[in-house]
Amino acid sequence: MHSNQKSRRKFIQASLAATTAASIAPVTFAAPTTKTAPNGKLNMGVIGCGGRGRSNMYGVASQNIYAICDVNPPAITAAQVQPPQPENPPKNKKPKKPAPVFPDAKIYSDWRKLIEDPKIHAVTISTADHHHAVAAIAAMRAGKHVYCEKPLAHTVQEARWMQDEYLKRKDTIATQMGTQIHAGNNYRRVVELIKAGAIGPIKECHVWCGRSIRDVKQPTLPKQENKSNFAWEQWLGPAQDRPYNPKYWQGGNLNWNRRWEFGNGVLGDMGSHLIDLAYWALDLNRPLTIQSQGPKPDIISCPSWQHVTWEHAPRNTNINLNTSTKLHWYHGPEGMKQKSEYLQPLVGKDTDMDKWFIGLAFIGEKGTLVADYSKYVLSPSADFKDYKKPEKSIPKSRGHYNEWIHAIKTGTPTLCNFDYSGKLIEHNLLGNVAHRVGKKLIWNSSTLTATNAPEAQQYITKSYRDGWGI
Repeated sequence: MHSNQKSRRKFIQASLAATTAASIAPVTFAAPTTKTAPNGKLNMGVIGCGGRGRSNMYGVASQNIYAICDVNPPAITAAQVQPPQPENPPKNKKPKKPAPVFPDAKIYSDWRKLIEDPKIHAVTISTADHHHAVAAIAAMRAGKHVYCEKPLAHTVQEARWMQDEYLKRKDTIATQMGTQIHAGNNYRRVVELIKAGAIGPIKECHVWCGRSIRDVKQPTLPKQENKSNFAWEQWLGPAQDRPYNPKYWQGGNLNWNRRWEFGNGVLGDMGSHLIDLAYWALDLNRPLTIQSQGPKPDIISCPSWQHVTWEHAPRNTNINLNTSTKLHWYHGPEGMKQKSEYLQPLVGKDTDMDKWFIGLAFIGEKGTLVADYSKYVLSPSADFKDYKKPEKSIPKSRGHYNEWIHAIKTGTPTLCNFDYSGKLIEHNLLGNVAHRVGKKLIWNSSTLTATNAPEAQQYITKSYRDGWGI
């Protein structure tokens, strides 16, 4: 696990601690499903309780974990039954504190059934990408508050639907996308620096992640016996039907996210966290054009590397002063090489760009700011030796989960609500559309069409299996 993942874990733990300490206040939203349970806590429905889902479940554990849905029986067992502790633990090791379990929670294998339960006030959604928007929209329509893992949607069209559905109900429900790093102090300080004009008007921003994608060697896997009673039909959900094979889902995100049908690759996944900072700091909205470099597009597999460029319209702010802004994304070996070759001359000896596995570089008229989850560097350093940093203007977060719970109980909007995060994900996924089409897209955000590439429409939206549509 690299240091950035450790930082993310610390954020999650801090969020849980803040959530647990929160006082219980009356619910003020008008939706009939938002009355508090008899013990003063919200009834939470957990959709997906393994991997990220387990962390999200712990993140809202200050409330009442009323129902749990998962397609994998061992994940349900782990959520309900405490694993046995060793009788004679090693003397030199401190015993681990047992993780919380929820033995009284109602159990489902189909999230559609969970959402029908009128006693549930709010849901967390931690499934494969192809379920995110379908489940979240169903939950919003049922009057439930929604926390959904990133990326918020599987297609550009779904991201727009998520925005629209939330905006219809923003006075009655609270929403939050799982971009936990948004709650971190470093992101807030970087936003303050950029907005204060520390490096002058921003000409461009570069964002990257060193992760790559393993090739999908078998487009279709042979049928195998389902020995573990894995709920295969429910896991497939909106995707096309196919025989069961555990290699489609085992290994979690780093496996299924390689396939277009279930995920969106590195850009869809890590771009949610990293481009978030650029989107926030630069007040970005809808792009005008999108272009992607990378390996030859594959009908099954997401790309092993990309260099995506979005061009945004000029905006009259102290950040860009009526100049258009270009945002670049890089991942994979070739992407990282291009990133370092371009940025190293700009930062000189202030930092080694090859050592930044993830990060962003804001390029301004007066200098460059490089940042990741936990640190930032201003260049050229000599010019910033006596720089007086702006006063802190963005309050410290309550914790990413607690922001959402607080919003449910007070009506205060969250920072990563589905309007903000829906626009972010719509923007990011257009990079994948440009890759799959293989040419620069001229984007009409009003009609959700690439005006110069009608063939892009097949990647902007998709079809759904009967019973699993929006």
